[in-house]
Amino acid sequence: MQPLRGILFKVLSVCMFMAMASLIKAASADVPPGQAVFFRSFFALPIIFGWLAIRGELRHGWKTSNPMGHFWRGLVGTSAMGLGFTGLGLLPLPEVTAIGYAAPLLVVVFAAMFLNEEVRAFRLSAVALGMIGVLIVLSPRLSVGAALNVSETLGAVVVLMGAVLAALAQVFVRKLVATESTAAIVFWFTVTSSFLSLFTLPWGWVVPGWSVAVMLIMAGLLGGVGQIFLTSSYRFADASLVAPFDYTSMILALTIGYLVFDEVPTGTMMVGAGIVIFAGVLIIWRERHLGLQRAQQRKATGNVGS
Repeated sequence: MQPLRGILFKVLSVCMFMAMASLIKAASADVPPGQAVFFRSFFALPIIFGWLAIRGELRHGWKTSNPMGHFWRGLVGTSAMGLGFTGLGLLPLPEVTAIGYAAPLLVVVFAAMFLNEEVRAFRLSAVALGMIGVLIVLSPRLSVGAALNVSETLGAVVVLMGAVLAALAQVFVRKLVATESTAAIVFWFTVTSSFLSLFTLPWGWVVPGWSVAVMLIMAGLLGGVGQIFLTSSYRFADASLVAPFDYTSMILALTIGYLVFDEVPTGTMMVGAGIVIFAGVLIIWRERHLGLQRAQQRKATGNVGS
């Protein structure tokens, strides 16, 4: 284990994904979300092929024994991506980021429901706290009144739906890792999302101008690089150590939103985001604590038997 390298790769992945989201947001006025999903996925493929070649897995890294598992993960994950991209065109970048933090909270719930993972009162309480934070972020968009903006309300709803599907996609990934390699999971998701995004062609794809096309291609390349950095981070450090660095995305979202898109966060959004981040860190701390306990128990059992 090389924890500092793992943390570095995690932060780099967050930077790549936030730059990707910013490019998608900048292009959202010119291309529909389904077309953005295609560019994000298809132009990540050269990066992934290069990564497989460097790892010596170009011939066999993509092989799978569970094609339908990849399909269902791809279907749910692509839908989540499309909803997220839709939200980027309707809401400020920091707000989309804050609502997206609901996904890791919901993974805890879905893992208990679908994977029979044991979830005790502490983590459930943290999830409940985090969802209160999400509701605080959403509250200005969902309140009934004269100031209600229909497009922003729609944006809040689709981003939240995207977070739900993103959490469900992570459940599929947890099932896949039992039999599939990381390379296969990354490769087949990218291929599946590229293919599925083509079904949105009837909903008005356009021929983008050069500047928009460059932004979309860059988004795909950055997404591919980000995926590689993310995968590599877990090779060098425990997941519980690098996971909290996901929340550096809020710092980047606030900075980019203010400097690039002239977006000023509201106090309500900041309070809600802070609560969600606090709840997420609590869950990560609990996971790490339980992991250390299990390791000590295994060690103690091994000592007794020796």
